[in-house]
Amino acid sequence: MRRLAKIGSKESPCITIQKTQGEKTLGLVHKMGLSNRELRIQSEDLMLHVPLVRRPNKEEKAVLKAQLPNFTLETRTFAKKSPPNKTLRHILENQLQPSLLPKLPRALDIIGDIAVIEIPPELKQKETLIGKAILESHQKVKTVLAKAGAVTGTYRLRELIWIAGQQKTTTIHKEYGCTYAVDVAKAYFSPRLSQEHKRIASLTQKGETIVDLFAGVGPFSVLISKSNPDVKIYAIDINPEAIKLLETNVRLNRVENRVFPTVGDATRIVEEKLSDIADRVIMNLPESAMEFVGAACGAIKSTGGIVHFYGFVRQSETLEDMQKRFREKVEKTGRRVDRYLCAKTVRETAPHECQVVLDARIL
Repeated sequence: MRRLAKIGSKESPCITIQKTQGEKTLGLVHKMGLSNRELRIQSEDLMLHVPLVRRPNKEEKAVLKAQLPNFTLETRTFAKKSPPNKTLRHILENQLQPSLLPKLPRALDIIGDIAVIEIPPELKQKETLIGKAILESHQKVKTVLAKAGAVTGTYRLRELIWIAGQQKTTTIHKEYGCTYAVDVAKAYFSPRLSQEHKRIASLTQKGETIVDLFAGVGPFSVLISKSNPDVKIYAIDINPEAIKLLETNVRLNRVENRVFPTVGDATRIVEEKLSDIADRVIMNLPESAMEFVGAACGAIKSTGGIVHFYGFVRQSETLEDMQKRFREKVEKTGRRVDRYLCAKTVRETAPHECQVVLDARIL
């Protein structure tokens, strides 16, 4: 006797194919109108099972065999896909005036189970309503906070206002296999730099010594050290709360023997302890990193190394202008930029403003 399918699952014909042919198979069955998008594709060892809306007819089998000679047809039980989350606009379309709907924020930062959003002035009176709608549209979000100002001060903090959900600012954020304890009220953290965290980790070589001048809670240092067991990273931040969180994250990710947190001014720490030791320096302080180029050059080994410099380009300034300014700052320290390995825009941060990164080899 055939077993009854589990609730939320359905029996369906399917194509079984090697994973190497998966992308081609998906495109072909979609083009032929056979793809069942209500069911989840199954992955098993080296094979994929692609659910179909029906069994192919004779002509369709011939087409499939011509392009996918190693496929087989089966019948399997597939899990149903979860219905897509409603968008913020869809939830609020009957609760806001039509003229206000275009003003709804199009993006938000999700850090662990906290959503941070910017509410335009026209919707200030509706922020609680918007917060509750975010909780409805993002099931993993437990807290919604609204930005109440820009990132300012030595510690790079922003005032935040609670508008919905649990009243808290602490969370656990996961990124590329790393776990971070974060307090969005006490230490700067941006999930929008996740690709940069991964990129720098992928560039790091075995045995390198790295200085992370403005480490925060450790998204660069922890990921690099977890991806490269033979590195040594000196992680500095002037914010003692950030360093406390970084120390927690070092323990959470079991990289105690690779990441060494230090609280204090980056220039002073380099001069006193970290001169001429680094193969690589990370400078993620875009508002004022140019002021610390001397510290970066002091940390780089006398034989040379790489600096990852993050800065803001505003108004009429160009990426080339930023490269020129950086080169001049380096030359004032008695070092020189041998070449730029990378110079690109990372993200837009405000109207007429973007964050850029320069990867420079320093001699």
